Amino acid sequence: MNTNNLKIMLILSLAALMLPGLSGAEETSSNIPIGANVQELLNWADTHNPELTAMRYETEAASERIAPAGALPDPLLRIEFKDFAGRDAPNDFNPFPGKGSGTKYTLMQSFPLWGKRDLRKEVATAQLEQYKGRRLITIAETHALIKNAYAQYFQTIGLKKLDEDILTLIGDIESITRIRYDGGLVPQQDVIRAQVEKTTLQSEIISLERDQQQSKARLNAILGRIQSAPLSTLPKLRSLPAEKLDFAVLQQKVVRNNPLLVTQSAQISAADANKRLIEKNRYPDLTLGIAPIQRGNNISSWEAMVEVNIPIRFDTRRSQESEAAAMLDAAKERRDGVENQVIGVLQENLVAFEAAENQERLITYTLLPQAELTFRSALAGYENGKVDFATLLDAQKAIRLARQEQIKMRVEQEVRLAEIERMIGEDL
Repeated sequence: MNTNNLKIMLILSLAALMLPGLSGAEETSSNIPIGANVQELLNWADTHNPELTAMRYETEAASERIAPAGALPDPLLRIEFKDFAGRDAPNDFNPFPGKGSGTKYTLMQSFPLWGKRDLRKEVATAQLEQYKGRRLITIAETHALIKNAYAQYFQTIGLKKLDEDILTLIGDIESITRIRYDGGLVPQQDVIRAQVEKTTLQSEIISLERDQQQSKARLNAILGRIQSAPLSTLPKLRSLPAEKLDFAVLQQKVVRNNPLLVTQSAQISAADANKRLIEKNRYPDLTLGIAPIQRGNNISSWEAMVEVNIPIRFDTRRSQESEAAAMLDAAKERRDGVENQVIGVLQENLVAFEAAENQERLITYTLLPQAELTFRSALAGYENGKVDFATLLDAQKAIRLARQEQIKMRVEQEVRLAEIERMIGEDL
């Protein structure tokens, strides 16, 4: 193979290297692993992740507490046997209904007044909203973990594919170097350096293969799958938002939808309802009862009963009310603190996202074209004996570093976008 043919192959290899979207052949197997895109993994987690499933059951359990909270307490039935034994007992020892001086049946029902039942139901409803909020937090955090892990998985595969392409490129450079060495145009050191560069790349490919397997294991663990479960080897990142992200709009979404803030708001509602319920304990509850009295086989008389508790433990009431008021104030302060923290994290991730976006744009439209021109010039100079081999290798490394940074900046955008989505409680 002459130098011109090798040069053509080298340029074609370089052109393929400059196409970020180049992918391998489509899988033809009917048993396609999941993970061709991140949405497949999110859908899997929503239905199979053990923690999300457990929290769904907990939310269902909390919803079943609302009806009992607003219900009346169970009635009480009391049965009293009078003079069923003893010296004055008319029938000696006879503990059966209607014997002795009679049997009294008392049926009692308590009635919490002053809207206490409604307030208890309101507390249970607010607690249900807290469970729903906690589940939303877990969903948002799980989705963010999956998106981040998937982006890292994409990065390891992308960097490995890049190194494999570069390895092919170095192989072509080595062939040119050998031809020139055989012609006595370059020293043997150039051939050795090309071989060293190939060995270095092969070592990095092995390390990236290890990283790929670790990323796969991490993803399967988050998804709740066995570690050997297959994942697609052709991952694809989502399309980035077409419009520029506006901090003011995102901040409004945070205040409205952030799962942490939703949970804190539900906690405030529960604390407020509990405070009002405790204040209602200043007023008495009512218990009504009716008691038929049996003598022999007949009901001989009826009695009625009214029972009222007397809330005179004012010191206890004041302590309980102060505690409830303090818990309400704490819930409000905690929500304010969480809101400030969440907005701060949102701004931090938005700044990082925009920086990664600008860097990727600079690499794609400026640095990579410049690196390609530099490499072409160095290759031509090396063939003409005007440029040494070190300059050619440096030009090749510049392309490699630029492509690595391009992949990393794209992954950085995906990671930051996942964090922003976790903050606002929805996908962009």
